[in-house]
Amino acid sequence: MKRLLVLIALVTGFAFSGCQSSDDPAPYGPFLVFKFKFDPNQERFNSFGQPATVPNGNAAQSPVFNAISGHYVELIPTALTTLGGGEIVYQGPETNAGGAMAIDFNQAKVVGENEVFLSIPIDELAVGTYEYVRVSVSYQNYDITYNASGFSGLTGTLASFVGYNTYITNVVIDQESIAVNDDKLQGFWAFETTVNVGGTNFTQTTSGQAPVGATTVPNPIFASSPIPQGSCLVTGAFETPLTITGNETEDVEVVLSVSTNQSFEWTDPDGNGQYDPLDGDVPVDMGLRGLKAIVQ
Repeated sequence: MKRLLVLIALVTGFAFSGCQSSDDPAPYGPFLVFKFKFDPNQERFNSFGQPATVPNGNAAQSPVFNAISGHYVELIPTALTTLGGGEIVYQGPETNAGGAMAIDFNQAKVVGENEVFLSIPIDELAVGTYEYVRVSVSYQNYDITYNASGFSGLTGTLASFVGYNTYITNVVIDQESIAVNDDKLQGFWAFETTVNVGGTNFTQTTSGQAPVGATTVPNPIFASSPIPQGSCLVTGAFETPLTITGNETEDVEVVLSVSTNQSFEWTDPDGNGQYDPLDGDVPVDMGLRGLKAIVQ
């Protein structure tokens, strides 16, 4: 991981050395614009980019996504391009306030579906053709269904941190905020739910940590361009390769379509296929299940 961070820092510094300072005029277009799409029907992959089913003993559901954040975006010319060898167009803020280098959640850009996540002047990009894109997904917020205390079909909101390490002061899950003030490794989650009993609403928050290495990070070019474990650098192909000529006169929009197909997975001791957190069901995998990039 240290080697990954050093590599990213070195390449990022080079890639942005010619960018504007805070005193420069505002950037002008055209722009390369990135937006996210959440697709529960997109194919479900494992970490090697192969179709995957839910393992025996586990169960999963396709959550309803509210928001997402990314920490790193790299355009990749070919499947042979190693990590950091493509066009790095974004790396989010980091901090060592928690003791180790970590993603700074306070400064993370969190967006909903079809909201602009990133907008880059095209004239700052290297001319060329890109077949893949790599995105470090750091945060997800979504609604899930569960059973508890004799009630079924209840709904709660889960804040899921899947970046390599994230410094969190506090996080607003839905309406409630919990204080953390520490670094959290990949797989930290916080859950909020409100249940109406006898006309009175009761809200409860809980948090936990998924097992180390359990988060799925799809990478269909793993054999030629591997990623470090725990990085959540999801890799996906462009449906049609993205070509930057340097002569663009209009914005180019890239839709980062992520598979949310049964992306929330838990242990299911009783085999009923439903999430029963009070009966021993434990979240184990909150990784997205695929990425494809669509040039609009």
